[in-house]
Amino acid sequence: MVFTIIEINKHQALLPNITLGFQIFDSCLSVQRSLQGTAWLLTGRGKPILNYRCQKESVMTAVIGESISTSSLSMARFLGLYRMPQVSYFASIPLLSDKAQFPSFLRTFPSDYFQAQLLHYLRNVRFKNSLGDEMYFDVNGDPPALYDVINWQLKPDGTIYYMNVGNFDSGAPSGQKLFVNTSAIQWNKKRKEAPRSVCSESCAAGYRKALQKGHPVCCFDCIPCAAGHISNKTDSSNCWSCPEDQWPNEMRTDCFMKKIEFLSYQEPLGLVLTATGMLCAIVTIIVYRIFIKYKETPIVKANNRKVTYLLLGSLALSFLCSLLFIGEPQVITCLLQQTAFGIIFVLCLSCVLAKTIIVVIAFNSTKPSSNMRRWLDPRVPVVIVSVCTFVQVLVCATWLLLCPPFPEKNMTLKTETIIFQCNECSDSALWCMLGYMGLLACASFLMAFLARNLPDSFNEAKWITFSMLVFLSVWMSFIPGYLSTQGKYMVAVEVFGIISSSAGLFICIFLPKCYIILLRPTQNTRNQLIGKRQYNKFECV
Repeated sequence: MVFTIIEINKHQALLPNITLGFQIFDSCLSVQRSLQGTAWLLTGRGKPILNYRCQKESVMTAVIGESISTSSLSMARFLGLYRMPQVSYFASIPLLSDKAQFPSFLRTFPSDYFQAQLLHYLRNVRFKNSLGDEMYFDVNGDPPALYDVINWQLKPDGTIYYMNVGNFDSGAPSGQKLFVNTSAIQWNKKRKEAPRSVCSESCAAGYRKALQKGHPVCCFDCIPCAAGHISNKTDSSNCWSCPEDQWPNEMRTDCFMKKIEFLSYQEPLGLVLTATGMLCAIVTIIVYRIFIKYKETPIVKANNRKVTYLLLGSLALSFLCSLLFIGEPQVITCLLQQTAFGIIFVLCLSCVLAKTIIVVIAFNSTKPSSNMRRWLDPRVPVVIVSVCTFVQVLVCATWLLLCPPFPEKNMTLKTETIIFQCNECSDSALWCMLGYMGLLACASFLMAFLARNLPDSFNEAKWITFSMLVFLSVWMSFIPGYLSTQGKYMVAVEVFGIISSSAGLFICIFLPKCYIILLRPTQNTRNQLIGKRQYNKFECV
């Protein structure tokens, strides 16, 4: 430093009319001596008296600390009390008053501590030193950064040779500041290629690094991101989860929107169920028209025509109500799905129960001294149907008032799919509705089973027994299937149960009658219906 200051003072072209002075104090690598020397620089006395200045020379403008941070930080705190700027030992120390023009390391200090004849010279100074290197200062007063890249190379005799393999010049054009001759570099063990800095291959996107226990941090395993997580950069230390409505691609490098699943009219399964339900409803309406046309025939008049018409109408509605379960869930469809299904099916079952009760009453009323004849009033089946249906209407109305179903997008049931479904809101209400329907089905089956051995005159009890057996079988198999499926397949199972159980009732009760009406009209007579035989007088002898 002394040599440098002497050289600057010799060359008047560098700092004209300015003479630099200095005071140097050896800290001896001691924090205590560093603080002692700092006080000496401030006061100008060998035995410093703080807050007094006894220097006769020119005012000190800056202090350069040593390279050891422990001492320099202590000096900085001390000098800060006197608002003295501090810089490291390797930095330039121009003294300026225009704060905007301060060197980057001095901009935090008050401008009144600096002088303005120096920035002018620093900006315009450009010379070559004794070694031929060009020296100059930039607009901030900072000198250019010139560095050599040195490679320590081991000679055969064991000595170290310092090989210049490149340089760095901050004043060079962009892209040319750093030059390294890699072919001249000698790596450890005299290798010509750069050694690997890690002991594991890089982890591609979709994986994360996991440190190997007992190995350095440069040794790791590449572990695939967990389900629902991604990493989209090489050597990622962590994977992060996708948003709730998104799912990773197969490589787990990016998130995409989950596909939305519901039983649609456009897909084959939904299309088949829709066509089947509509076809069954049309066939039921056709049979209804047939029974209207042949309403005066004995087979239609038997067992109360009004109940028969009501049963046919409710069966047609049950086929159509299955369509409410197909398509994108809406508020209105979610409200109607289960309630319409429950009420319509109870209406069907109550009609079957009423027909079965009428069969039993009609048979018992023919016995001598029977008092059952009074129950053959046409209003009895109407009362039975109305009471049974009203109970289910009450259950469904309470359900809709207290906790109505609503459409929801279930993102947790399937990891890669958003299931668009109707949330029933209350499982208790749903099972109460289904339980009451099952109770009526069991009652109808029991009544029909007890009446199965009645004379052929009233053989409808056998068909009702068989229809209720089919109905109960369908729904007993439906429950485990319904509970073991998810998403659109759970809805498909319920739609299939509605269609198949309704078809079972329709086929078992009405197909034999349609066969007689359309194909065996000669059997559609009162005598054939009640099973009376025509005896002539010779057969009676």
